[in-house]
Amino acid sequence: MNRLARFAFYLLCGLIAAFLVLPLLVIVPLSFNPEPYFSFTPAMLQLDPAGWSLRWYREIAESAQWRLALCNSLGIAAVVTPLATLFGTMAALGLRRLPTRPRKMLAVMIASPLVVPVILFATGVYFFLAPLGLTQSFTGIILAHTALAAPYVVVTVGSTLTTFDERLLRAASILGSPPLSAFFKVTLPLIAPGIASGALFAFVTSFDEAVIALFLAGYDQRTIPLQMWSGVRDQLSPAVLAAATLMVFLVTIVMLTAMLISRSARSAGARR
Repeated sequence: MNRLARFAFYLLCGLIAAFLVLPLLVIVPLSFNPEPYFSFTPAMLQLDPAGWSLRWYREIAESAQWRLALCNSLGIAAVVTPLATLFGTMAALGLRRLPTRPRKMLAVMIASPLVVPVILFATGVYFFLAPLGLTQSFTGIILAHTALAAPYVVVTVGSTLTTFDERLLRAASILGSPPLSAFFKVTLPLIAPGIASGALFAFVTSFDEAVIALFLAGYDQRTIPLQMWSGVRDQLSPAVLAAATLMVFLVTIVMLTAMLISRSARSAGARR
């Protein structure tokens, strides 16, 4: 029975993974389509190199709208990442010092953006920021993305802190190290892998976010996901597929880096 249940579990996981990954097998090849429509040409089906083209990648590189969207996405993510990392790390350190019951309650509240549907979160953020005049502004998007990304940092740093030995801080205090100096010389180096992983998750969350941008962004604040949404809605250009392919590779690289950092941190913790 246990073997059958294990087989059913692995089968379900495989089906879910296939459901998520198989669309990429269509999107990525179609991004090299030389024609302005979403279909494979006969030359592409015959794997003829002459039937594949970088036309839509060149269009992204040459289009002022796509360049503006890329600059906006990178700029917003570059601000959101350190803010979310700072606030998330502080929250994780603070939660660790609380008693069990209030720690669990606050952890649920902090993690609520990860559980609540993004459309509800975006609606709430819109009605909160609109009276303050922060809609259609970079400030509003940065604040909303920071609130959405910080819980990822709390989770990664919190998991790193589970292997942290508090006796190291007591030893530093006995040796005369002030609390601030002990934090930078003892705590920070040991939780740095968790902070780095959280920062990468925060960057991906901000760079890949579309729903909040749809609520808060104006034309000048248009991001890559919002530009892709407009392309699908208005003109169905294969340039959207090229942009999606680039984003998939970027997110994959970032997530693999985060996984490697997390694995190295766990290995170091096991050795300690």
